[in-house]
This record gives sequence, C-alpha cells and structure tokens, in this order.
Amino acid sequence: MTYFETLITYMRYPFVQYAFITGVLIALCSSLLGVTLVLRRFSYIGDGLSHVAFSAMAAAAVFGLSDKMVLVLPVTVVCAVALLHGGQNRRIKGDAAIAMVSVGSLAVGYLVLNRFAPSANVSGDVCTTLFGSTSILTLTRIEVILCVVLSVIMVAVFVLCYNRLFSVTFDESFAKATGTRTDLYNLLLAGSTAVVIVLAMNLVGSLLISALVIFPVLSAMRVCTSFKAVTICSACISVCGAFFGMVISILADTPVGSTIVALDIVIFLFCFFLARFIRRGGIAR
Repeated sequence: MTYFETLITYMRYPFVQYAFITGVLIALCSSLLGVTLVLRRFSYIGDGLSHVAFSAMAAAAVFGLSDKMVLVLPVTVVCAVALLHGGQNRRIKGDAAIAMVSVGSLAVGYLVLNRFAPSANVSGDVCTTLFGSTSILTLTRIEVILCVVLSVIMVAVFVLCYNRLFSVTFDESFAKATGTRTDLYNLLLAGSTAVVIVLAMNLVGSLLISALVIFPVLSAMRVCTSFKAVTICSACISVCGAFFGMVISILADTPVGSTIVALDIVIFLFCFFLARFIRRGGIAR
C-alpha cells in the first residue's frame, strides 16, 4: 500500500477527520493571537498559561469532573487576565510573573495528580497532557463542534477589531490617548489567549503550545515587513504546518504534537535562510 492509499484509508475514520478539522482551526487561531503576543513581548505567556491549564486539568481529574473544560477554561482565563491586564503597573513585572505562574502551576499540577489521581497510570496521563500524544485522536463530536464555534468567534473578533488591536499592539499609550478602550482590548486578548491555550492542549500538549504560537509568527516576520502581511503569512504557515504535520504523523507513526512543532521549526529555518539570501542578493521583498 502506498503512502497516498494509507492516508486515504485513515481519512475515512471520523476521529481522524475530527483531528484534522480541530488541528487546522487551532493552528489558525494560535497564529492570529501569536502576532499580537510576539510583538508585545508576551511570547512566553502561552507556556505559562498551558501549565496553569495543566494544573487545573489535574484538579478536575481528582474531582472526577466528566467535562474538565468546566474548571480548566475559567481558571486559565482568570490567570490570563491577571498576567496580561495589568501591563507594567505590577511590582512583579511580566516576565517574572509568567515564570512564577508557569513553574508553580506545573509543580502543583503534577503533585496533585501524583498524590490524588483516580487513575493508576499517572505517568501515561501526565505524558498525554504534556505532549498531546493521543488526545487529538480521541475528540468527540461535541468537542469538535465546540472548537469550531470558538474558532469562528475568535477569527470574527480578530477581523472586526483588527484596527484597534493593531493600535494597542504597537502603541498602547497613544491608542488610549485617542479614546481606544485599551483595558477592554487587553481583556479580550487575555480571554482569547486562554481559550486558544486550552484548545491547543489537545493538539500539541502543554509543553509545546508556545511553539504553535511563536514559530509561525517568527517565520512570517523573516519574509514580511507589514503587520497585515505578517498576520496573513503566519496564518498560512501555521495552518500548513498543522495539516502536513498531522499527515506526516499518520504516515510515519510519530507523535502528532511533536511532529507539527518539528515541521514548524523546519519552516522557520527555511524562512530564516531565505530572508538572508534575499538581503544578500539585493532582492526587494
């Protein structure tokens, strides 16, 4: 059986179709948010919030909640607001606060799961949550529908608020002076980031979420110079990376999340050397 026939065979299964739909949508939303987060120097927040989500998921497992999103999403949103909303008005600055939340949540989550988890396979549960090795292939129809709805809402919000997000991203003080409700858009950004983090845990796991947010944006910034071009290019790179990463994962029997991130790294290196070649050759971008 050829690779193409193998892929067609797998694509007939509903759980594989669900994985592709969810993966592409999560990658799209991650790239859109990533542009703003990277430019505002909050690249590491994805990692911090993913560890918060891991800790909340551990608590949900201990409490025996059938729908872990009931606890995970609100906790992650609250932490995202606390990290992003305050700006520079905190005694503990952004990078230090994110590091504290990241390390503390990961430690507490693993401790709780290790001591009180109802499952005997604690190592397997932790590995799945951290690296997303199988969770993307076990999504239910309801979870896919929820992901589609949230993704559509997030893309619509980004398109409708594009100009405001642009001004807040590059000069928050000026945007506030011109009458823009910067607090509202910071709150919107924090909530959207939390939603994407929680959704992305099923795709790449807690430890690899930052890569899904950062690498497509950095790749686009190598070859594009305007905010709109970076946004569009980043979305294309992220979607292609997620789609072909899952294809490679199916054909090579490799972990989904790690494969997607590895492909994003390859794309980044390609864009990096392409940009250097263009600059040395004097070719206008």
